[in-house]
Amino acid sequence: MQTGQAKITYLVHSGFSVETARHFFLFDYCPSMDRTPQITAEFLRTKENVYVFASHSHGDHFDPAILKWAEANPAIQYVLSSDIRVKDGSQKRHFMNPYEQWRDGELVVRSFGSTDAGISFWLDVDGLAIFHAGDLNWWHWSGETQAERDYADRYFFEEMDLLPKQPLDIAFFPVDRRLEENYALGAEYFAKKMQPKLLVPMHFGADFAATAAFKQKVAGTGLATVEISRKGQVIDFPLV
Repeated sequence: MQTGQAKITYLVHSGFSVETARHFFLFDYCPSMDRTPQITAEFLRTKENVYVFASHSHGDHFDPAILKWAEANPAIQYVLSSDIRVKDGSQKRHFMNPYEQWRDGELVVRSFGSTDAGISFWLDVDGLAIFHAGDLNWWHWSGETQAERDYADRYFFEEMDLLPKQPLDIAFFPVDRRLEENYALGAEYFAKKMQPKLLVPMHFGADFAATAAFKQKVAGTGLATVEISRKGQVIDFPLV
C-alpha cells in the first residue's frame, strides 16, 4: 500500500480498522458487540505498528477485552481517553484529555472534544489526515426543551470551531437514526465545515439502512460517503 492510501474495514457500530502504508489502527472496537469477533489476539499477533484507540468509557466504544490483545502482541500501543479506568499493566497505554498531542515516530495524534463523553481523535500519518469523532455529534433528541436544544447547539458549534483548519482525508462521524429527523444534522454540518475527502458513517448499531439513507440524503452535495451493508465490509481509500 502506498502513502496516502488506506484500507478501511467496518467492524461494528463505531468500530473500524484502518490499514495505512506502515500502520494498523483500530478505533472504538468492542468485541463483545460482535457475535463473531473479527479482530482477535491471534489476528494481531504478527501485525506491526498496531495502535488501538478508544474515545471514551461507554460500553459501545470501549471493551476491556481489547487490553488482552497485548498478551499476544506486547508491541501494541493503546491510546485511550482519560475517562477510561483500567488497572495498571504492562501494556503500552497512553491516556489523553481533550486538546492534547501525542507523537510516536511518524504518527501524530491530536485529541479534541466531544459533545458527550471522552474525546475525538485526529491522526496525521502516512500522508493521511484521519478523524474519528467518537461521540462528538450534534445531539438533538426528540422531546428536548428549547433550552436543551440551544445548549446542544452551542456545545456542538464550540467543539467544531476547535477542529484544525487543514485538509482532512477520512472522517468517521455518527449517523444515528435514534435522533429521528435530526439523524444526519451533525454529519452534514461537519461535512460542510471540514470538507473531508471521505465521510464514513458510524454509530448506527444494526441499522445499516441509515447509511443508505444518509448517502441518498447528501447526493448532489459533493460529499463522498459510503453505504455500509455488512460487518467486515472493506472500503478502499481513495475511492475508485
